[in-house]
Amino acid sequence: MKECYFTPENIQAKSLEMMESLQDYRRSHDNLRFHPDRAALLVLDMQEYFLSQASHAFIPSAPAIIPNIQSLIKIFVAFNRPIIFTRHLNTEENAGMMGKWWKDLIRPHTAYSHVVKHLDTSKGTILHKSQYDAFYETPLESDLRAGGVGEVVVSGVMTHLCCETTARSAFMRGFEVFFTIDGTATYSESFHRATLLNLAHGFALPVQVEEILSAFK
Repeated sequence: MKECYFTPENIQAKSLEMMESLQDYRRSHDNLRFHPDRAALLVLDMQEYFLSQASHAFIPSAPAIIPNIQSLIKIFVAFNRPIIFTRHLNTEENAGMMGKWWKDLIRPHTAYSHVVKHLDTSKGTILHKSQYDAFYETPLESDLRAGGVGEVVVSGVMTHLCCETTARSAFMRGFEVFFTIDGTATYSESFHRATLLNLAHGFALPVQVEEILSAFK
Protein backbone atom coordinates (compact mmCIF):
# COMPACT_ATOMS: atom_id res chain seq x y z
CA MET A 1 0.00 0.00 0.00
CA LYS A 2 2.83 2.42 0.79
CA GLU A 3 4.94 3.81 -2.05
CA CYS A 4 7.83 6.22 -2.28
CA TYR A 5 6.45 8.00 -5.32
CA PHE A 6 8.16 11.32 -4.48
CA THR A 7 11.91 11.39 -3.96
CA PRO A 8 14.28 14.38 -3.84
CA GLU A 9 15.44 13.38 -7.31
CA ASN A 10 12.04 13.03 -9.02
CA ILE A 11 9.64 15.32 -7.18
CA GLN A 12 10.04 18.28 -9.52
CA ALA A 13 9.53 16.30 -12.71
CA LYS A 14 6.78 14.07 -11.35
CA SER A 15 4.77 16.94 -9.86
CA LEU A 16 5.07 18.86 -13.13
CA GLU A 17 3.69 15.85 -15.00
CA MET A 18 0.82 15.65 -12.49
CA MET A 19 0.05 19.33 -13.01
CA GLU A 20 0.14 19.01 -16.79
CA SER A 21 -2.41 16.20 -16.57
CA LEU A 22 -4.77 18.69 -14.90
CA GLN A 23 -4.32 21.56 -17.34
CA ASP A 24 -7.90 21.38 -18.64
CA TYR A 25 -9.19 22.00 -15.12
CA ARG A 26 -6.66 24.77 -14.51
CA ARG A 27 -7.67 26.52 -17.74
CA SER A 28 -11.33 26.35 -16.77
CA HIS A 29 -10.47 28.33 -13.63
CA ASP A 30 -8.00 30.76 -15.15
CA ASN A 31 -9.83 33.57 -13.36
CA LEU A 32 -8.18 32.43 -10.13
CA ARG A 33 -5.03 34.37 -9.34
CA PHE A 34 -2.86 33.98 -6.27
CA HIS A 35 -2.55 37.18 -4.24
CA PRO A 36 0.21 37.00 -1.61
CA ASP A 37 -1.20 39.91 0.36
CA ARG A 38 -4.42 37.94 0.98
CA ALA A 39 -2.89 34.53 1.62
CA ALA A 40 -2.12 32.26 4.56
CA LEU A 41 -0.03 29.09 4.51
CA LEU A 42 -1.45 25.93 6.07
CA VAL A 43 1.14 23.30 7.01
CA LEU A 44 -0.88 20.26 7.99
CA ASP A 45 0.25 17.52 10.37
CA MET A 46 3.97 17.45 9.55
CA GLN A 47 4.50 15.44 12.72
CA GLU A 48 7.01 12.77 13.67
CA TYR A 49 4.11 10.31 13.62
CA PHE A 50 4.11 10.58 9.82
CA LEU A 51 7.73 11.61 9.18
CA SER A 52 9.73 9.28 11.42
CA GLN A 53 10.79 6.04 9.78
CA ALA A 54 10.40 4.34 13.15
CA SER A 55 6.67 5.07 13.17
CA HIS A 56 4.22 2.57 11.68
CA ALA A 57 2.45 5.56 10.08
CA PHE A 58 5.57 6.78 8.25
CA ILE A 59 4.85 8.25 4.80
CA PRO A 60 7.76 7.32 2.49
CA SER A 61 7.20 10.30 0.16
CA ALA A 62 6.87 12.88 2.95
CA PRO A 63 10.59 13.66 3.44
CA ALA A 64 10.79 14.79 -0.19
CA ILE A 65 8.31 17.62 0.38
CA ILE A 66 10.13 19.13 3.38
CA PRO A 67 12.43 21.43 1.34
CA ASN A 68 9.44 22.80 -0.57
CA ILE A 69 7.55 23.51 2.63
CA GLN A 70 10.65 25.16 4.08
CA SER A 71 10.75 27.44 1.02
CA LEU A 72 7.08 28.34 1.49
CA ILE A 73 7.63 29.13 5.16
CA LYS A 74 10.60 31.32 4.32
CA ILE A 75 8.73 33.40 1.75
CA PHE A 76 5.60 33.76 3.89
CA VAL A 77 7.77 34.96 6.78
CA ALA A 78 9.62 37.40 4.54
CA PHE A 79 6.33 38.97 3.47
CA ASN A 80 4.80 38.84 6.95
CA ARG A 81 1.97 36.52 5.95
CA PRO A 82 0.26 34.11 8.37
CA ILE A 83 1.48 30.53 8.74
CA ILE A 84 -0.55 27.89 10.59
CA PHE A 85 1.02 24.59 11.58
CA THR A 86 -1.45 21.93 12.66
CA ARG A 87 -0.83 19.11 15.12
CA HIS A 88 -3.33 16.30 14.96
CA LEU A 89 -3.99 15.12 18.52
CA ASN A 90 -6.61 12.80 19.91
CA THR A 91 -8.00 11.76 23.24
CA GLU A 92 -10.70 9.18 23.83
CA GLU A 93 -13.15 12.05 24.29
CA ASN A 94 -12.51 13.92 21.02
CA ALA A 95 -11.53 11.11 18.67
CA GLY A 96 -15.04 10.22 17.54
CA MET A 97 -14.93 8.09 14.39
CA MET A 98 -11.16 8.55 14.20
CA GLY A 99 -10.88 6.15 17.13
CA LYS A 100 -13.13 3.55 15.53
CA TRP A 101 -11.56 3.86 12.10
CA TRP A 102 -7.85 3.98 12.97
CA LYS A 103 -7.78 2.59 16.53
CA ASP A 104 -4.25 3.92 17.07
CA LEU A 105 -4.44 7.60 18.02
CA ILE A 106 -1.86 10.38 18.13
CA ARG A 107 -1.81 11.15 21.83
CA PRO A 108 -0.85 14.54 23.27
CA HIS A 109 2.57 14.72 24.96
CA THR A 110 4.03 11.79 23.03
CA ALA A 111 7.25 12.22 21.06
CA TYR A 112 5.66 11.40 17.73
CA SER A 113 3.00 14.08 18.18
CA HIS A 114 5.35 17.01 17.59
CA VAL A 115 5.99 18.81 14.32
CA VAL A 116 9.32 17.75 12.84
CA LYS A 117 12.28 19.91 13.77
CA HIS A 118 13.04 20.57 10.09
CA LEU A 119 10.17 23.09 10.16
CA ASP A 120 10.49 26.18 12.37
CA THR A 121 7.11 26.45 14.06
CA SER A 122 8.20 29.65 15.82
CA LYS A 123 7.53 31.38 12.50
CA GLY A 124 3.80 30.75 12.76
CA THR A 125 0.93 29.56 14.93
CA ILE A 126 0.44 25.99 16.09
CA LEU A 127 -3.17 24.81 15.87
CA HIS A 128 -4.35 21.61 17.56
CA LYS A 129 -7.01 19.64 15.72
CA SER A 130 -8.77 16.34 16.37
CA GLN A 131 -10.26 15.52 12.96
CA TYR A 132 -9.17 15.52 9.32
CA ASP A 133 -10.67 18.99 8.85
CA ALA A 134 -8.47 21.72 10.35
CA PHE A 135 -11.53 23.97 10.58
CA TYR A 136 -13.57 21.50 12.66
CA GLU A 137 -14.02 22.80 16.22
CA THR A 138 -10.93 25.02 15.95
CA PRO A 139 -10.50 28.82 15.74
CA LEU A 140 -8.91 28.55 12.28
CA GLU A 141 -11.66 30.33 10.35
CA SER A 142 -12.01 33.18 12.82
CA ASP A 143 -8.23 33.62 12.98
CA LEU A 144 -7.98 33.79 9.20
CA ARG A 145 -10.86 36.25 8.95
CA ALA A 146 -9.30 38.43 11.63
CA GLY A 147 -6.10 38.53 9.61
CA GLY A 148 -7.86 39.56 6.42
CA VAL A 149 -7.07 36.25 4.74
CA GLY A 150 -9.06 35.29 1.64
CA GLU A 151 -6.78 32.63 0.17
CA VAL A 152 -5.06 29.57 1.63
CA VAL A 153 -2.13 27.54 0.39
CA VAL A 154 -2.42 23.92 1.51
CA SER A 155 0.66 21.83 2.25
CA GLY A 156 1.52 18.87 4.48
CA VAL A 157 0.16 15.35 4.96
CA MET A 158 -1.81 13.32 4.12
CA THR A 159 -2.80 14.50 0.68
CA HIS A 160 -6.04 12.50 0.50
CA LEU A 161 -7.13 12.81 4.14
CA CYS A 162 -6.39 15.94 6.17
CA CYS A 163 -5.13 18.03 3.25
CA GLU A 164 -8.04 17.24 0.96
CA THR A 165 -10.67 17.54 3.69
CA THR A 166 -9.29 20.88 4.86
CA ALA A 167 -9.13 22.18 1.28
CA ARG A 168 -12.77 21.27 0.74
CA SER A 169 -13.75 22.87 4.03
CA ALA A 170 -11.87 26.07 3.16
CA PHE A 171 -13.69 26.24 -0.17
CA MET A 172 -17.06 25.81 1.55
CA ARG A 173 -16.18 28.73 3.82
CA GLY A 174 -15.43 31.02 0.89
CA PHE A 175 -11.64 30.86 0.80
CA GLU A 176 -9.80 30.47 -2.49
CA VAL A 177 -7.69 27.34 -2.21
CA PHE A 178 -4.29 26.71 -3.78
CA PHE A 179 -3.30 23.08 -3.28
CA THR A 180 0.39 22.30 -3.61
CA ILE A 181 1.10 19.20 -5.69
CA ASP A 182 4.72 18.99 -4.53
CA GLY A 183 4.06 20.29 -1.03
CA THR A 184 1.74 17.45 -0.01
CA ALA A 185 2.29 13.71 0.31
CA THR A 186 0.47 10.52 1.21
CA TYR A 187 0.87 6.75 1.13
CA SER A 188 0.49 6.12 -2.59
CA GLU A 189 0.61 7.91 -5.91
CA SER A 190 -2.92 6.77 -6.72
CA PHE A 191 -4.26 8.45 -3.56
CA HIS A 192 -2.31 11.61 -4.42
CA ARG A 193 -3.53 11.77 -8.01
CA ALA A 194 -7.13 11.05 -7.01
CA THR A 195 -7.11 14.00 -4.63
CA LEU A 196 -5.65 16.33 -7.25
CA LEU A 197 -8.29 15.30 -9.77
CA ASN A 198 -11.18 15.70 -7.32
CA LEU A 199 -10.02 19.05 -5.98
CA ALA A 200 -9.17 20.44 -9.42
CA HIS A 201 -12.69 19.66 -10.57
CA GLY A 202 -14.54 21.36 -7.78
CA PHE A 203 -12.56 22.86 -4.91
CA ALA A 204 -8.99 24.04 -5.44
CA LEU A 205 -6.41 25.11 -7.96
CA PRO A 206 -3.54 22.57 -8.04
CA VAL A 207 -0.20 24.37 -8.10
CA GLN A 208 3.49 23.68 -7.85
CA VAL A 209 5.31 25.32 -4.96
CA GLU A 210 7.44 27.31 -7.39
CA GLU A 211 4.32 29.04 -8.72
CA ILE A 212 3.54 30.33 -5.24
CA LEU A 213 7.13 31.44 -4.65
CA SER A 214 7.22 33.21 -7.99
CA ALA A 215 4.00 35.10 -7.21
CA PHE A 216 5.70 36.60 -4.16
CA LYS A 217 8.84 37.49 -6.07
